[in-house]
Amino acid sequence: MTSPVEELLPATRRALLHRIAVAQTEGRTPSLVAAVVRGGKPVWSEARTCVDGHAPDLDVQYRIGSITKTFTAVLVMRLRDEGLLDLGDPLDKHLPGTGAGEATIAELLAHTGGLAAESPGPWWERTPGSLRPELADVLGEQPLRHPVGRRHHYSNPGYTLLGALVERLRGAPWEEVLRAEILEPLDLRRTSGAPQSPHAGGWAVHPWADVMMPEPLEDLGRMAAAGQLWSTAGDLARFAAFLTHGDERVLGSESLLEMRTPAAPAETSELASGTGYGLGLQLQLRDGRVLAGHSGSLPGFLANLVFSPEEDLGAVVLTNCTSGPAVSLVAADLLRIVAEAEPRIPEPWRPLTELDDSLLELAGPWYWGTATVALRPSSEGGLSLGPLEGAGRRSRFRANGDGTWTGLDGYYAGELLRAVRRPDGTVSHLDLGSFVFTREPYEKGAPVPGGVDPEGWRPLPR
Repeated sequence: MTSPVEELLPATRRALLHRIAVAQTEGRTPSLVAAVVRGGKPVWSEARTCVDGHAPDLDVQYRIGSITKTFTAVLVMRLRDEGLLDLGDPLDKHLPGTGAGEATIAELLAHTGGLAAESPGPWWERTPGSLRPELADVLGEQPLRHPVGRRHHYSNPGYTLLGALVERLRGAPWEEVLRAEILEPLDLRRTSGAPQSPHAGGWAVHPWADVMMPEPLEDLGRMAAAGQLWSTAGDLARFAAFLTHGDERVLGSESLLEMRTPAAPAETSELASGTGYGLGLQLQLRDGRVLAGHSGSLPGFLANLVFSPEEDLGAVVLTNCTSGPAVSLVAADLLRIVAEAEPRIPEPWRPLTELDDSLLELAGPWYWGTATVALRPSSEGGLSLGPLEGAGRRSRFRANGDGTWTGLDGYYAGELLRAVRRPDGTVSHLDLGSFVFTREPYEKGAPVPGGVDPEGWRPLPR
């Protein structure tokens, strides 16, 4: 449930306008349009332009480049959720003969498949896709640059393979599948493979003089799944709301959580900058917030979409210049401005509507050695486990229906939690991935690994 959407305060709106005005002026971009979404609804949009009286609105298309990859990743996750593939499957299982088939589906999604960053031959973003009609033309004779699974190396050909995978398993062109399974259900009517009027033209701005040159607009052909799409600030705001909340017609919230979970080893530079990559989503730690989304660029265009599920906020920035404003910083700043000026008001506390007595029996403090943790029942028979205060291991657990629970996140993700009972039916201890949690620290008679000193606790000897 989301909170009712309220109008932003005038001071907040002015701060947002100031941020994009500075970005358009200092970034020397012909136009810039931005939007903020909160509680699943657009709450602000503005634009700046070098042409008086012709500022773009939420309905003007811009090319969004690699934000296209997030759409492709959603299609792949749908295939997984339908049981048509497993993320651990090697590509060869479903799309044989590419020369890159050792990489798994998850590795391709996370850019850890070892593939080259770009396609061989002329710069694919500024040349017709007809120069690369087949996958072999996209990959070249030596598609790999690194051992599979060893490092994060951003790869446009990797997402071309994922687009071909979607086509193979769906038996239809990538864009047709995209429209039927994402664009139409989410009402993204102004997102398309080819530009539709009204749309912005792409420009290169001279780095040392205030003059411009139009950029060519090429159909990417086989590379479409990596960066073909055109969209609007309005459509991307709705897409950001979907990525935050999920929509069972397209993809549920648990699969979206999986997409924004780090899936690639970070380079040293990425560790320093607080960035990472999930499954089709870029991740960043900024201003104390974990943000997800994706950037995009093609000659003549820069784009960024970012969202924070915790704040229930998203932001979109689109420009029509080859290089200029740092749109990823601008989008993150828009989100920060709203979060700090108008922090999210939490939902009212409400008691659970149902609770199994066996869960209430487990609630409260437990001890792992001398460390105190609290176990709390949650909705739908789940549990959460974490320290009473401060930092420590925190995890949520889902009920398995047989008196056990499986960790969903954190240190205990995938681990099994079970309550071990005495012959009289009372709970002796909790077993969590071989760790024993007791009601008292080093409780006598409990099966604590290594045993408990029979003399128990004592003061310092004199």
